[in-house]
Amino acid sequence: MTTDGGPDRAEPEINTGVLLFLPYRALENRVFAALAEAGFDDFTPAQARVLQRIGPHGTRLTDLAEQAQVTKQTAGFLVDQLEKAGYVRRAPDPTDRRARLVCGAEKAWAAKEVADGVVARVEKEWEEHLGKRRMRQLREALTSLREITDPWA
Repeated sequence: MTTDGGPDRAEPEINTGVLLFLPYRALENRVFAALAEAGFDDFTPAQARVLQRIGPHGTRLTDLAEQAQVTKQTAGFLVDQLEKAGYVRRAPDPTDRRARLVCGAEKAWAAKEVADGVVARVEKEWEEHLGKRRMRQLREALTSLREITDPWA
């Protein structure tokens, strides 16, 4: 029995998915705070999930929708918003004249530079907390899991 008279129960074990999500959410919050501080406060997490999937030479809208796991209509709406805010532009696809590519604009690359700096700092903090060996093991384990969880790997 506990001191309050209730049954003595151990805390439930947190499932692995939540354990993976918590540090990701903390990282994402730090990235968005830094982006806002740098003046990139005009896009949402949903838009960012589409934006970060744009390849260096552009990506078709259907591929962005699939990778972001949203409908093509939703992806189109998010890309429209990103285009209005100056983060992306649309260009003809050189491999298919009927198709168009969504390409990152200079503003997107500038925001990515800020985000990449935050990610590097957070990963350094994690390594300092875990130690080099455990951080390397974590990255190796997650990279291995990617083989069975990421259809775009």
